[in-house]
Amino acid sequence: MDRFSFLNAVHSEFIEDLYQKYLKYPDSVEPSWRSFFQGYDFANANYSLTDEEENKQTSRPLNNGIHENIHKEFKVIDLINGYRTRGHLFTKTNPVRERRKYEPTLDIQNFGLSQEDLDTIFEAGDILGIGPQKLSVIIEHLKSIYCDSIGIEYMYIRNPEEIKWWQNRLNENDNHPKYSEEKKKYILSKLNQAVTFEQFLQTKYVGQKRFSIEGGETLIPALSVALFNAANNYGVEETVIGMAHRGRLSTLTNIFRKPVRELFSEFEGKDFEDQSIDGDVKYHLGTTLDKTYQNGKNIIMNLVPNPSHLETVDAVAEGIARAKIDTVYQEDNTKILPIAVHGDAAIAGQGIIYEVVQMSQLNGYKTGGTMHIVVNNQIGFTTNYLDARSSTYCTDVAKVILSPVLHVNADNVEAVVHAIEMALDYRMKFKRDIFIDLLGYRKYGHNEGDEPRFTQPKLYKAIAKHANPFTIYIEQLVNENVISTDYAKNITAEFKGMLEEEFAKSKQDKTSKIKPFMDKVWKDFIRAGLKEMLQPIDTKYSKNSLQNIAKVVSTVPDGIKFIRKAERILKGREKMVFETNTLDWGMAETLAYGSLLEEGYNVRISGEDVERGTFSHRHAVLRDEISEERVILLDTNPKNKGKMRIYNSPLSEYGVLGFDYGYAIAEPNTLTVWEAQFGDFANGAQIIFDQYLSAAEDKWKLQNGIVVLLPHGYEGQGSEHSSARIERFLQLSAVDNMSVANCTTPANFFHLLRRQMKRKFRKPLIVFTPKSLLRHPKAVSTIEELAEGAFKEVIDDTIDTKNVTKLVFVSGKFYYDL
Repeated sequence: MDRFSFLNAVHSEFIEDLYQKYLKYPDSVEPSWRSFFQGYDFANANYSLTDEEENKQTSRPLNNGIHENIHKEFKVIDLINGYRTRGHLFTKTNPVRERRKYEPTLDIQNFGLSQEDLDTIFEAGDILGIGPQKLSVIIEHLKSIYCDSIGIEYMYIRNPEEIKWWQNRLNENDNHPKYSEEKKKYILSKLNQAVTFEQFLQTKYVGQKRFSIEGGETLIPALSVALFNAANNYGVEETVIGMAHRGRLSTLTNIFRKPVRELFSEFEGKDFEDQSIDGDVKYHLGTTLDKTYQNGKNIIMNLVPNPSHLETVDAVAEGIARAKIDTVYQEDNTKILPIAVHGDAAIAGQGIIYEVVQMSQLNGYKTGGTMHIVVNNQIGFTTNYLDARSSTYCTDVAKVILSPVLHVNADNVEAVVHAIEMALDYRMKFKRDIFIDLLGYRKYGHNEGDEPRFTQPKLYKAIAKHANPFTIYIEQLVNENVISTDYAKNITAEFKGMLEEEFAKSKQDKTSKIKPFMDKVWKDFIRAGLKEMLQPIDTKYSKNSLQNIAKVVSTVPDGIKFIRKAERILKGREKMVFETNTLDWGMAETLAYGSLLEEGYNVRISGEDVERGTFSHRHAVLRDEISEERVILLDTNPKNKGKMRIYNSPLSEYGVLGFDYGYAIAEPNTLTVWEAQFGDFANGAQIIFDQYLSAAEDKWKLQNGIVVLLPHGYEGQGSEHSSARIERFLQLSAVDNMSVANCTTPANFFHLLRRQMKRKFRKPLIVFTPKSLLRHPKAVSTIEELAEGAFKEVIDDTIDTKNVTKLVFVSGKFYYDL
């Protein structure tokens, strides 16, 4: 074994820095290191100390020629790496429970060091930025950095630049913030709002469900500071926040400035002002705020509406962010900041989290990094965390994409703000996801009418005696002479007085209001019922223009070489338009997209295998035979005013459909298409269909024009795998809330797609697409039917009606089978 193998795993940068220091000033390094560097050739460590140096040494050289002090230096480096790697297991991050015990500990004996070494000075202190120091001092710094109110997991990251960034950042002031008195008072004011708001609701609406943030109130000042820093330090122009019910009311009022008077009216159960909708519970509603700070910086803030199905909103929020990046911010993902606020049980238990995390680095779905904040109550309804996950932490899904995780004590508001500031800085620099585990508690039951002591009596006995974060911070600031107790009483009284005034005013209100989400995006669109949905729409497109598009998508670009089968497909496209005039399904679909692109609409298609098409009918993306360069022929049309984007998705329906639904919220002038590989795979995304596509307009006044393509038909795949469950979607569309179609001809499909963009309103469109008809010789249309026709709800047969004795109503494949 190489006698220097122990050097392989140590801090090479530290040795290099020390060596450079030795080269410049030999006497500046400790004598044993100086001796080491005098024989730095590791292959021939044949050196001896001078008599003068030998006399200065208190320890003797080891048999292998390496001085004992140097061996100890490397053990100290191992200790430092131990804290960096495992320090998060030994933090003071749990405000109401003792931490679980982990072995091995970070005791110095586990690293080959002893009590006798505590007073020895080690050069390894340089690694922490404190210079050569006694081992006891180094350990105190390590505990302060890695084992206090913030624990961090980051050493598994594979990018050395990121690891170095974290180490330098954590070394600053031993990972403890130094805030000005002004900033501390601001943090206190937001914490006051969070705590006093919840206490006010508890006294006015006893037992009513509100899913309070009590036990995690520090989320509110942290969010406020993060959004301010994003706008002011980084020029972020917009944020999209997806969060569940816990703490949502406080976020709506104390971050998004929702008038508390409106919230009180909702607590009173008053009817919604708009009688045409059913509305939703108050902790599901979203809002949009265009906020300008005192210094003139502006940020658009979006809180996405969400259902009770936990974590579904994460995918939707990511889709909204990506749409804005693509179309509003010219693909600059530093202009928008996605934030996801999770619960501990949900982030560990809901599979959509894994889907969203896996999508985060993919070309078709990445958003430049998301800040994930977990409001960790250490409990899910009545289920203890030990029964809710197998992983050490609820945030362990972060390791899938090697994202760092900050675990923070929710009682320490400055630590929480510090953590979110570091998280923001990391996201903006590296454009990657980061997770904050805000470890707190839940003061009441899952909702305020529930009794948590049935299942957690010991925990709730501790919580009942526990001071809230506002009280804790007041005591800290009084001790620091930042404020007086009267100051704290005054800001509380002032805020509570405002709540009382608005509460009294709300008694005069007769109705509740739902503010439309992203209303500026939708200002040019109308809300529609059955009458508007059946209104004929002009979807014609000139024959010459269609032929021009056909030429584009049947021509191999210069410098590109496709495989022979692909070139044969292109020739077939040309033939069906310019010779036989028999356009098949794939060609009609392609021309629909091409026509919309020329008119200035964008097109986005995503789903499993959509670039080629599951049944090899689309070929929207072709690959160069040699370089595999990705070529989208539709995007090569010089007459395009819009942009074509098409992406194969991961093998996921739930997360991807949620993402594309969100994309369509933010971009009503983009034809957003999600295609299932087979129609029955829509089962995997049923929550998105039920809670968003079908119900969002009725609950939240939220329109959406997403197109869902579901291959359907009995062609040798077995009965279950062949059905897209038409009956389910017909049930979901019973109140004029979306369109469901089973087209029979390519021309009708062409006009249906164009109609989706030409209307003055948006409704989801479900299309049951064919399989065998894709190549059926009779399932064709002429180019004139595309150029001059329109979408037909009913296609009449051309047979002489005088001879009709039986009427058969069919659609799609049945027409050709019969």
